[in-house]
Amino acid sequence: MTNPAKDPVPGPAPAGPAGSADPAAPGAAGAWRRWHEDRVAAVSAPHGPLALVGTYWLEDHPEGRLPDIPGRWTADGDAVVLTAAPEDGLTVDGHPLRGEARLAADSGPAGAARVAYGERRLVVLVREGVWGVRDFDPASGARRAFRSIEATAYDPRWSVPGRFTPYGDGDRSVRVPNADGRRRGLALGGELAFSLPSPESPEGMGPDGEREFTLQVSVEADGSLWAVFADGTSGESSYRFRFLRPAAPDARGRTTVDFNRALLPPCAFADHFVCPFPPPGNTLGAPVEAGERRLLTG
Repeated sequence: MTNPAKDPVPGPAPAGPAGSADPAAPGAAGAWRRWHEDRVAAVSAPHGPLALVGTYWLEDHPEGRLPDIPGRWTADGDAVVLTAAPEDGLTVDGHPLRGEARLAADSGPAGAARVAYGERRLVVLVREGVWGVRDFDPASGARRAFRSIEATAYDPRWSVPGRFTPYGDGDRSVRVPNADGRRRGLALGGELAFSLPSPESPEGMGPDGEREFTLQVSVEADGSLWAVFADGTSGESSYRFRFLRPAAPDARGRTTVDFNRALLPPCAFADHFVCPFPPPGNTLGAPVEAGERRLLTG
């Protein structure tokens, strides 16, 4: 299922199929480095998450005028109606807008949005029936200040087998706080079980050196999984929560849980995203000292 609460996460797709190659193989560290480089490039792209300078909900602007954005934007059932004159400088599908354009929610990357204002891209979105517009500006201060993403070097101990069990009663939805202070539904499709090395036995990966955990996860349209989680490093040596994207499970529910590829959520790069916080039960009682940790600026 596609999760309406989720902002797009730029970067490479989930790594490998379920039960992919041995995480201790020599090539795994190299693959992780390429993944990390691709992520840094994606988030710092001209219309990546660092470029987001505003998210405006049309219900908060009943007159249809948005801050520092020309034209008149109004919700009309299943679309947004944009009204503008040529002097407003807006284009739709590459052509100057004169009059009205009816816009559905943009489904692709921000750079492919239908509406442009010079180099800026104006992305139409909808969340639980509420329409909004996002303003992506390549000249944003956050993009200029960005240095890199702090990430812990690859460690095979953090890539472990997992087993996905779908909920027997079908998909569930829980209301969770979002980064913008509102509560929204988060669709969940089942539980992902796995074991991690115990802090008391950092070298042990056998039965005496592991702790068992579960995460509630969503199922993406391509079958891959998506989890919002916190852990013992959250708010300390890592951002307050992170995302995890295991590959689609096989027919027996098997997949790989690779915390080396734990992701910073979009709201770590710009305050105007509406990332959901971890649902109940998704705060792991152990420090996950792996994956992306914090934004580096300066």
